[in-house]
Amino acid sequence: MKARERKNPPSEVKVRKHLSADALFKTVRSTFKDVPDWRQGETDISMADALMSGFAMFSLKDPSLLAFERRRTARDHNLHTIYGIERVPCDSRMREIIDEVVPESLRCVFLEIFRNLQRGKALEPMVFMNGCYLLCLDGTGYFSSSKLSSESCMMKVSKTGKITYYLQMLGAALVHPDFKEVIPFMPEMILKQDGETKNDCERNAARRFIEKFRKDHPNLEVIVAEDALSPNAPHIRDLQAHSMHFILGVKPGDHAFLFESVDGAAKAGKAGEFSMDDPIRKGVGHYFRFVNGAPLNQSNPDLLVNVLEYWEVTADEMKSFSWVTDFTITKENAYQIMRGGRARWKIENETFNTLKNQGYHFEHNFGLGKKDLSANFVMLMMLAFLVDQTQQLCCTLFRSVWKKLGSKRDLWERTRAMFYDFNLESMEMLYRALLYGYEKQPPVILSESS
Repeated sequence: MKARERKNPPSEVKVRKHLSADALFKTVRSTFKDVPDWRQGETDISMADALMSGFAMFSLKDPSLLAFERRRTARDHNLHTIYGIERVPCDSRMREIIDEVVPESLRCVFLEIFRNLQRGKALEPMVFMNGCYLLCLDGTGYFSSSKLSSESCMMKVSKTGKITYYLQMLGAALVHPDFKEVIPFMPEMILKQDGETKNDCERNAARRFIEKFRKDHPNLEVIVAEDALSPNAPHIRDLQAHSMHFILGVKPGDHAFLFESVDGAAKAGKAGEFSMDDPIRKGVGHYFRFVNGAPLNQSNPDLLVNVLEYWEVTADEMKSFSWVTDFTITKENAYQIMRGGRARWKIENETFNTLKNQGYHFEHNFGLGKKDLSANFVMLMMLAFLVDQTQQLCCTLFRSVWKKLGSKRDLWERTRAMFYDFNLESMEMLYRALLYGYEKQPPVILSESS
């Protein structure tokens, strides 16, 4: 049966040459070839194939290694044509190879995709304020168990003596209040550091991340947005030392001295105050109070910050927020600073919650390993997420298919179904089939001898 030709085919949806799924997959695979192989002598499965197999598992949103193993044993033609995998390792072999990979060696892949975004000028619309991008940081856990542990696990002991082993990471992403897309960077893992007996922490991870970020992106102008755990003197001094602007959440209960200074300035008539109606949402009012040059705390009187207090008022409720920033606050920029501070939630809503609730299975234990298997799987998952977010930002074909199917979960489900049922030559072919439709033909039944 021949496929019917459409009398009125829909208009063609074009893809970006270097920012389509197929181009990004090639970038990931070619960069994996630069990852050092810890094994000696000849190997039956290349490091690039092992890493690309892990990447493909997260790209396809397989719920477990077992599900991906079933795909491998079915001799999936598409793993070769679409992901460029010459030989797919079994699940145990994949764990064995990836466990010994140094997580830091995967940084090159994140950087190469980011360079593609920059070369394609895809990030320019996400510039937020004063020529700067908004960079959100936050920590989250990805493994916890009272039974399983590895060399990298941290440990906490409850009052009853129960031991819990856990792993966390510090996530980072470029965000914008007007964009659903986020562009994640390579996360900084929060785990037992070599030679250390104490647990690692988010503050130490932030310091490491900032140093590495500046080395990777020496000229990228950013505004760091973080929650109320971040505004401490060492962290702010780190940001200043690396030429990073900041908008950090701050709470009166945690910074009594700072807010006493703000109240004192307000009583002396030295605080700026104004209100405005929301330019888009009817019935929403905004009230601002700000003070420039307030000491962060009593222990650091020389560390001056600018404080913005903000209240959102509707007929039903009033919400209050406050931040410290290095930008001199004025009536003209207070609203934008507020938007930047509130956009910090995108690292949780658009990043962590997406990974947990939209098919990436972030909280599933794909394998702890003896060394860095769990961390490396998180890296590969974040790479798959970065590729998806890049397509969402740049690829009209991807967005059209997503819009047609209605949800990301349906898109992932249909993609996996197409992988099982058809021999495909590219991801573009798969997306176009889902968007424009395809001829459904009776299956060709194989003989018993085949």
